[in-house]
Amino acid sequence: MLVKDVMDKSYPSLYADELATKARAILRETGIRILPIIDDEHRLIGIVTRSDLMTITSSVSPIRVQGVMSQPKFTATLDMPVENAVRQMIRLDEWYSPVVKSRQERLYMGVLGLEHYISAVINRGVESLFKPLSEIMSTNVVTCSPEDEIDNVWRLMMEKSFAGLPVVRKRKVIGIITHKDLLDSGAAFPGFEAKRGRFKSPPKVASVMRVPVHTLKPNSLIREAAKLIVKKNIGRIPIVNDRGELVGIVDREDVVKALLGAGG
Repeated sequence: MLVKDVMDKSYPSLYADELATKARAILRETGIRILPIIDDEHRLIGIVTRSDLMTITSSVSPIRVQGVMSQPKFTATLDMPVENAVRQMIRLDEWYSPVVKSRQERLYMGVLGLEHYISAVINRGVESLFKPLSEIMSTNVVTCSPEDEIDNVWRLMMEKSFAGLPVVRKRKVIGIITHKDLLDSGAAFPGFEAKRGRFKSPPKVASVMRVPVHTLKPNSLIREAAKLIVKKNIGRIPIVNDRGELVGIVDREDVVKALLGAGG
């Protein structure tokens, strides 16, 4: 199975000289997590991510995409075996990779996401899909409170390289907050244009967190998590006990590691 067999070939892109606010609007409207940046000849020259764009505080910012874009840690090619590409992505802690026609041409062709690989193998009867989540979940979970200010949560996400955190009150999961929720909130974060946001008192997590939360139990199967990730387009699933208390978390990377470990 090759990258071109599972990738998203209709994934949007943007030119480097376009406004960063346009990139932000695309990410908000589509829910995508990265946006490949191309030149006039449709060659890949960089990417922007949700976190890159959260530093843009104004709806009329003059900043161009090239001012916030970065270089992808990994770029896949059409004819690369998808397992090889996904292993590289996991090694670099990247959930998405732009895809180019060849290393030489760097003609942009689309994007490969971990969920594309999960979707491709979910019905193959891979043995590891029928193992319990307790075997792959992380138990040392970083969380936040609904009363936390979102700029502090943003800072925590940046420090820990997390794209989302469960929101917990008295050990029970009551919501989840992600880069997308912060981007959609319109809140300003320290960056290019301002040392402080537009808010005298920053909003609380409770005002932007997502509810209800999709959760699973430790004895739920990896296959259930894989299906939920693909169907709901979610990055992580809190694992709770019978009392609704948080006992772990499973993300896309955990599921893919399990599939690869089974010789996927």
